[in-house]
Amino acid sequence: MRCVIQRVTRASVDVAGETVGSIGAGFMVLLGAENGDGEADAKYCAEKIAGLRVFEDAAGKLNLALKDVGGDVLLVSQFTLLADARHGRRPDFLQAARPEVAEPLCERVKAMLEEKGLRVETGRFRTDMQVSLVNDGPVTILLDSRKNF
Repeated sequence: MRCVIQRVTRASVDVAGETVGSIGAGFMVLLGAENGDGEADAKYCAEKIAGLRVFEDAAGKLNLALKDVGGDVLLVSQFTLLADARHGRRPDFLQAARPEVAEPLCERVKAMLEEKGLRVETGRFRTDMQVSLVNDGPVTILLDSRKNF
């Protein structure tokens, strides 16, 4: 699984003019499932998202995690994170997991985050979504459960 994690002061996702998910301070997470991903990949991502210490402590050091600051998560599935644009101008998405595999994996990451006591809002799977956010810092972290980067 691949994640783009952005520390935000606020974020929301709309579908057809309706806000379906909205948070204040926390993480905007774009999540893509790859062919072959499973429970271990979902667990890796959930633990990293919940445990990343990228919020400032009293000394101004990036030392606090979401739970420490009362942050929330806006989790949005995004198969385009698995795009391969190395050849030509049109990316291929052959490494992205099929929707019937990806959706349960995204739901599993959400459930694991909630089990850790985090409030999680989501987008709507397989729809055209408009995401708005205010990146705080900016702080942006890339994760790959296969540790490709």
